[in-house]
Amino acid sequence: MRRQTILAAVSLLALSVATPALAQQAETLSPGRTVEGQIAEGDATAAEDAYRYDDYLIRARAGQRLEAVMRADDFDAYLEVFHQGDAEAMASDDDGLGEGTHSRLRFTADLAGTYVLRARTLSGVEGGAYTLGLTQRPPAGRAPRPTGIRVGQSIRGALTAGDPESDGGQAYDAYAFRAREGDRFTIDLTSEAFDPVVRVGQMRAGEFNELAMNDDTLETGLNSRLIFTAETSGDYIIRATPLSPGDEGAYTLALARGPELAAAQAIEIGGSVEGSLAEGDGNGVGGSTADTYRFSGQEGQRIRIDMSSEAFDTYVELFDAGRVSLAEDDDGAAEGTNSRLIFTLPRTGVYFIEARAFSEATGAYSLSVTEVEPEKAPEALAFGSPIQGEISETDPKDSEDRGYDAFAFSGVAGQRVQAIMRSGDFDTYLQVGRAGAEFEALASDDDGLGEGTDSRLSYTLPEDGDYVLRVSPLGSDGKGLYALELNDRGPQPLPGSVLVGATARGILTEADATAQDNSFYDAYRVTLKEDEKLLITMVSNEVDSFLVVGREQADGSFEVLGSDDDSLSDTHAKLEWTAPADGVYEVRAGTFQQGQTGAYALNVEKQP
Repeated sequence: MRRQTILAAVSLLALSVATPALAQQAETLSPGRTVEGQIAEGDATAAEDAYRYDDYLIRARAGQRLEAVMRADDFDAYLEVFHQGDAEAMASDDDGLGEGTHSRLRFTADLAGTYVLRARTLSGVEGGAYTLGLTQRPPAGRAPRPTGIRVGQSIRGALTAGDPESDGGQAYDAYAFRAREGDRFTIDLTSEAFDPVVRVGQMRAGEFNELAMNDDTLETGLNSRLIFTAETSGDYIIRATPLSPGDEGAYTLALARGPELAAAQAIEIGGSVEGSLAEGDGNGVGGSTADTYRFSGQEGQRIRIDMSSEAFDTYVELFDAGRVSLAEDDDGAAEGTNSRLIFTLPRTGVYFIEARAFSEATGAYSLSVTEVEPEKAPEALAFGSPIQGEISETDPKDSEDRGYDAFAFSGVAGQRVQAIMRSGDFDTYLQVGRAGAEFEALASDDDGLGEGTDSRLSYTLPEDGDYVLRVSPLGSDGKGLYALELNDRGPQPLPGSVLVGATARGILTEADATAQDNSFYDAYRVTLKEDEKLLITMVSNEVDSFLVVGREQADGSFEVLGSDDDSLSDTHAKLEWTAPADGVYEVRAGTFQQGQTGAYALNVEKQP
């Protein structure tokens, strides 16, 4: 199962981070020009033959608005634009022209400089002839004074190329209305010309501050419907926008009174109810059918809300006295589609719980609110100082009902830390996260030590700061003694070098670099020419070999271009790979399983 996950992740990376490596040899395309091209054998191809493409250079001024149109009768056209040298597209389009599978990409240059326009197939390497044109769009209109709209009013409008644009490049029309604190509104934005998105906010210091938005609903399809509650009295702005930059056309905007909120039933902390959602029930804050419960709590009090049902997928949401959402949960319970929300109350006062279905549904459910042990302040844990602890009945519990202990440590960006947890009483589980009010795991490990059910979590800190190490049993019934140690493994080792035609012999140890899955690897750099074909093999009698080839990106991330597990034999790896461009690449000799160490031989040969 793990192998499938790794290979799937590699495929996704190959699809999403194909760097515009051929931009330096690309043809320059200027506004007002149309070219005829051909996607054919010999063109640049993304990893794993995901697609074929031609690149064009565009030199643009900051703020220049451009439109590229690609028509192809032989394949489904797709356009992307990049800042030169970037791996991630700043904008893309598939069928935006509205004429079959032709593409229209509109974008605004955020900086003066060179951009790469990629004309490609949507998928696969089967191409054909195409035309590609580039035009300059007129400047966006200045933001006008918003048009007034009243409750009960419906306005017809149209988005055009001359309208003002949001920071995301979407044209918009603005409408103003006045509300009192607690007023509820239903805002509908419908269009047959584009996928509409309705946004509500307030103007602050001349800037639009968005408070709520809606794209699609189950009832309205691609049209938008937003149920909005005014938190304070004042003036509000509605923006009618398309989902995608460059979309235009007619629309209808309607403002109406929002549905009445469901009456709130009283529930005490420590209480439970057996309820039922029915078609005649009231609506929640967002307009969905919901039952609402009211309780009083104290500042710092930690509560747990559980909702379960055999009739539907449950969903709970917690609101403060002003019906502002504080937290929500879908499937946080230990298993199935039941909900569990654990939250520390920020102030003394009244709170509301909405009990509803993930999507509109009816049926019986159970709801309970209980007080749980507050999170203990994490205990300081020094590097290189093993400690012993115990998970007991009195420990705080996480959302999976597991008792846990928490430990605090500090580190710097790029520092590699390794936590090892052993227990003869239960299956251990380790998590690391940033220090803060609510713990959120950045990485975790179950059996990474490779010795039964003990854990080893290796993690590279993303930034300077304080972190929390949470230790617990894997299951909710685990209790007993454990031993814990936290080690500073220093910075990631620098790659070595390997010559094409040479064999490198090495030994994987616990001091080596660590992959995201906690396995160890040695890295080797190799300098290659475009289209140079390599045969890379890794042989070992002590570890299950796993090969990865890729390159480091400007932001420090690693782009995976190819990988292999057992192509040579059961535990030996073989990778046949072609360099997409001139440059320096990294070959990683690692293991398929966590925790494995041992000797290996890595051979890099040129293929004919």
